Amino acid sequence: MIPIRLEIQGLYSYKEKQVIEFDQLTAAGLFGIFGAVGSGKSSILEAVLLALYGSTERLSDRGEKNSMVNLQSEELLINFEFKAGKNNSNTYLGRYAAKRNPKNFDDVKPAEHTFYLKTASELQPLTLRGEEILGMKKEHFKQTVIIPQGKFKEFIDLTPGPRAEMMKELFGLERFDLSYKTAGLLRIVKDEKIRLETQLASLEIYSDEILVEKEKLLDQIAHQAGDLETDFQKTEATYKKQEQIQALFQSLQNFEKEWTQLELKKPSIENQKAIYKDFLTAKTYLKPIYDQISEKKQEIEKHQVSVTDCERFKENFVTEISKKEAEETDLKEKANKKSERESKIRDLEKVKEIQELQQKIQEADKEIEFIQPHLEAKKLAQQALESKIKLLEDVLEANQTPNANQLAELKSAVKDWETWTSSKEKLITEIKDYKASIDQSEKDIAILQERIPSNETSFDSWAFTLKNQIKALESDRDKLIQKSGLSAHIHLLENGNPCPLCGAIDHPNPLQGEEENKFLLEIESNIEKTKATLESSFDSSKKLSEATFKKDTLTQQYKSKKTDLTAIEKQIANLETSLKEQNFENIDAVKAFLQTTDEAILKSEHQSKQLKEWRKNLQEGKVKLEEEDQKLRNLEQGLRMLQATQNTKRDDIKDLGFCQPFFTKDAENIRQTIQKVQDDIDRTADLLSGIQKVMVELRAKQATNLANLENSKKALKEAQNKIEELNTLYAQRKEEYHFTDESQLQELYHNNMDADKVEIEIKNFEQRAHLVESRIDEIKKTEGINNFSQENFESLKDSLQVKFKALEEIKKEFTLLDREIKDSREKLKEKKEVRTIYSKLENRESNLKELEKLFKGSGFVKYVSSIYLKELCNTANIRFNKLTKNSLSLEIDDNNTFWVIDYLNGGKKRLLKTLSGGQTFQASLCLALALAEKVKSLNEADQSFFFLDEGFGALDRNALRVVFETLKALRHENRVVGIISHVEELQQEIEVYAKIELDAEKGSQVRYSF
Repeated sequence: MIPIRLEIQGLYSYKEKQVIEFDQLTAAGLFGIFGAVGSGKSSILEAVLLALYGSTERLSDRGEKNSMVNLQSEELLINFEFKAGKNNSNTYLGRYAAKRNPKNFDDVKPAEHTFYLKTASELQPLTLRGEEILGMKKEHFKQTVIIPQGKFKEFIDLTPGPRAEMMKELFGLERFDLSYKTAGLLRIVKDEKIRLETQLASLEIYSDEILVEKEKLLDQIAHQAGDLETDFQKTEATYKKQEQIQALFQSLQNFEKEWTQLELKKPSIENQKAIYKDFLTAKTYLKPIYDQISEKKQEIEKHQVSVTDCERFKENFVTEISKKEAEETDLKEKANKKSERESKIRDLEKVKEIQELQQKIQEADKEIEFIQPHLEAKKLAQQALESKIKLLEDVLEANQTPNANQLAELKSAVKDWETWTSSKEKLITEIKDYKASIDQSEKDIAILQERIPSNETSFDSWAFTLKNQIKALESDRDKLIQKSGLSAHIHLLENGNPCPLCGAIDHPNPLQGEEENKFLLEIESNIEKTKATLESSFDSSKKLSEATFKKDTLTQQYKSKKTDLTAIEKQIANLETSLKEQNFENIDAVKAFLQTTDEAILKSEHQSKQLKEWRKNLQEGKVKLEEEDQKLRNLEQGLRMLQATQNTKRDDIKDLGFCQPFFTKDAENIRQTIQKVQDDIDRTADLLSGIQKVMVELRAKQATNLANLENSKKALKEAQNKIEELNTLYAQRKEEYHFTDESQLQELYHNNMDADKVEIEIKNFEQRAHLVESRIDEIKKTEGINNFSQENFESLKDSLQVKFKALEEIKKEFTLLDREIKDSREKLKEKKEVRTIYSKLENRESNLKELEKLFKGSGFVKYVSSIYLKELCNTANIRFNKLTKNSLSLEIDDNNTFWVIDYLNGGKKRLLKTLSGGQTFQASLCLALALAEKVKSLNEADQSFFFLDEGFGALDRNALRVVFETLKALRHENRVVGIISHVEELQQEIEVYAKIELDAEKGSQVRYSF
């Protein structure tokens, strides 16, 4: 993550909007944020945490959120632009906004926390959270990227379990937790093994021996099936031939039977043919004329009825029209009075409106009488409140509070006094401890130097002398060893005989073996003693070097502490001088002044709050008073308008004498009277319109009836002439076709015979008779038809069925056995394959059980986590050794606990918690930088960012210089480092920085060194 720009408004001391231009600060590689205590430096880091994670370090986002918002601001707004993602390739904007409830100052509404992806043209809203964008939790972010005040040692203070869990989450080590995967694979293997065992159990009934027996039996059945097939085919051929003859024999019997029935039906068909001929003649030539005569008779009857009805209707229409004309005359006279009656209705409507206006006037009078006294009382209360506000304003103007900058300086002075006094006491104690340690080191050196012999100047000269003594003793020992070798030949020396070595005849002083051995043992003992003395001298020399180095180190630290003590005493003296210049005798006077001032400020703030509340009440009262005053004026104006409207309505009444009695009646009575008159007007109009419509219809019907009467008489005459013509034609046709009996013709007319059906039936009978006769002759000529026996045919059929069943049974047996053989072959093949797979599963199960033991209890993850921690420790030691001048190094054991190797104490180990405050800061810095470096590598970023808000005040000048050089060197590693501090030495060393100053009116203000 690389910051680009931060906007802060309304957070803690940031009253006005301030911008932190991180892109210009980070360009320098190393930058600082400086300012006095309480100026708002650390609030910058809290703003970053709010923008990224929605919560701060000091306060809860829920219950204590109201304390985040500046007390003189109505809202809190943070916009943080930063780069993140793989190689910091994406630019994001995090926004955090919260507002106070306008009705409740202490209530802050829920904050809006959103993220956007910034592109060249727009901001794209995201649903991702800060953890997902940065790839780490807030707790890990505070340990690797931005380290807030008081949290720098958090990584060191973690117990081994949480520290390993942090490494697991930060570097994704859960991918090495293979226990669940292994257990899952093992369960799958066991389930598959059980399934295969069940499958093998079901395949035990299949074997190669059983398969061979079934194949032999199949050959025998195949031979039997062949014999039965041949016999069946012969019988089947004979049966099919007899079956054809049997079908012809049955057809012959059926045709002969049918011929007998046709002969019996022939007379009836001949009679039906004669009737059909007469029916067809009558229907074709006589029946149409007969039907026309009948129709004309009906038509004459119809026209006679119409003439009678029209004559009757003619008289009725004349009577009814005369009656309706009289009713129309009466209704017209009544309708002519409509305008006069409607005018009276309008007057009654005005009377009703006047009554309604009178009621509203009475209600307005009552409301005005109620509002006027209340309005006067509120005006008096407002005047009293204005007087109280004036008095309180005078009191507040009389109270003079010190300047806010002066108070801030005095509070800072008190805090500096307490810090310097505490540091002075601590330095005095440390100086005494260093002095005692130096004295003890001098004593240890003196004791060690006393071990040097008086004739030697140092341990080195003493060691040189001892080495020479050892060489001389070893030379004497070698000579004695040579002599001891010659002593083995002493028994060969005899006077007069030559020596085996030199050839001499005389042997005046032969060697004495026992005496030489005694001297050899004595020399060996002296060599061992001398070597022990040399080893002791080496050990004493090493101790003397360590004691001397320790004394020099302690002396250097002693001088440094003395220098620091002098500087603090000088600062205390300068502070005392500054306080006296401000008329304060001592620091207690300042504390008393601050306490008194705080009490006065609290009292003044309470009075200001009371004044603000009174002013608010006064303003609200004015608004309400104006509203009620306006309401009163509106009521009075409305009353006047109602009275004017009432007078206008009274003047508009045309017949006042008619309306006068109605002024005393109620509105409902007037309404009923109006409605009654209106209903009568409407009913008269409806009746008149209805009668007029009826008369139009009656006159139209009268004209239609006269036309129908004339038409009916004409049609009656034409029908009578036509029927005479038809009777003459009908008599001629009867004579022509020889029909003398009218009753016979009537029977033919009313016969329901279907001519087409009868004709078809006669033709079908004749055709069928011819066909049956020809088929009988044809079948009798077929060979073997005369000798056919049904009993022999049935016997042959039964024999064929028996042979067919036998053949089917043996084929079925063959098919089933063949299928069993195929199934057996497949099952044997399957059995072999299952056994092979089962063998492999057993091996896999054994391997997975071994892996399960290895991965059980996240052991492998802990092992990998410990490797990461050791690498982290090795990376941190590169800087830690330099910071401690190779006197200390870090180490982590198998339980993930940090230890310190102290080279000033023989390289012995001690817990990291035993380090001093400054040394703990150095160790924490080195581990934090190493952790940040690992995170940088994890994110595949070319550049990383590290922000520190802690610890520099606990370092002496030399340590501060080394730390600063270390931080400057990080720029060469393409790393951006930011520090927050009030230490002046750092501000003098860092060229690029932002300065935070607290203004009493504007709040925290940001300015830059560039």
